[in-house]
Amino acid sequence: MRRAFPALLLLAAAVLAGCSDAEPAPAPAPAETTGSPTAAPTAYDQYVALGDSYTAAPLVPPTDTSTICLRSGVNYPALVATAMPGTRLTDVSCSGAGTVHMTTPQQGMTGTVPPQFDALTPGTDLVTIGIGGNDEGLFGAVLGACTKLATAPPGSTCVDQLQQTATATLARIRANVAGVVEGVRQRSPEARILVVGYPQIVPGSGTCEDLPLAADDYPFARQVNEGLTQALQDAAADTQVEYVDVWGPSAGHDICSDVPWINGRVTSADRALAYHPLAVEQQAVAGLVVDALQRGE
Repeated sequence: MRRAFPALLLLAAAVLAGCSDAEPAPAPAPAETTGSPTAAPTAYDQYVALGDSYTAAPLVPPTDTSTICLRSGVNYPALVATAMPGTRLTDVSCSGAGTVHMTTPQQGMTGTVPPQFDALTPGTDLVTIGIGGNDEGLFGAVLGACTKLATAPPGSTCVDQLQQTATATLARIRANVAGVVEGVRQRSPEARILVVGYPQIVPGSGTCEDLPLAADDYPFARQVNEGLTQALQDAAADTQVEYVDVWGPSAGHDICSDVPWINGRVTSADRALAYHPLAVEQQAVAGLVVDALQRGE
């Protein structure tokens, strides 16, 4: 049931804990959180968060290492739920997830998780969707393969290898995300649905050691990064649901910036996975989601 809630986002990141060393379990369960009952009335009763690693925020402490999803306890869904006391959150976002994992199990080296849609019920009244970047290996190609090509012989660039396929891939991601929205509608017809976009990862100009691409590949990587964001925005428009723009607010916070929201090429067990969101980015996205929810009340 929807009711009003305060503008102040209560950020749980102020009390970050360390990362667990527990051995991953073979069949992880979704994270469930209930906001503190001490502030304002509940805005939504049942909130389900669907998404990939840009929702799960792997290795942002505290991270649940008992699951293949590496879900942070202070990712943006957790912070949104904290801002809406009494809201029950079921967070099934999972690192490495693609749109296919909404309806099929996701298998990792240490176990398998159920389809994310299994968390949806007819009583679910709020759903956020942050997915698409892993479809057809898009993230892996740009942030993985392209960095390897940076040390290859001159003339070996990502533009040459991926330009022709990128446009078609992004078009399919748009359709895939639209399909996810429709799948949510079928399972939770009363839910308010928000598609959450991706941040700026690649700088608009310049280069840096934290994003080791060939100089000619930076504009291409930026193009794909922005194209992915546009694909999600278009999917939201196609299905007439709300879109939370992260691209605009993340300007000046790419990997190469002085104040990055995205970790660079070195994974840190107490900070973030390489090329993935830092705690500050998740706090910012949580604020954007809360703002969007308030505007719609």
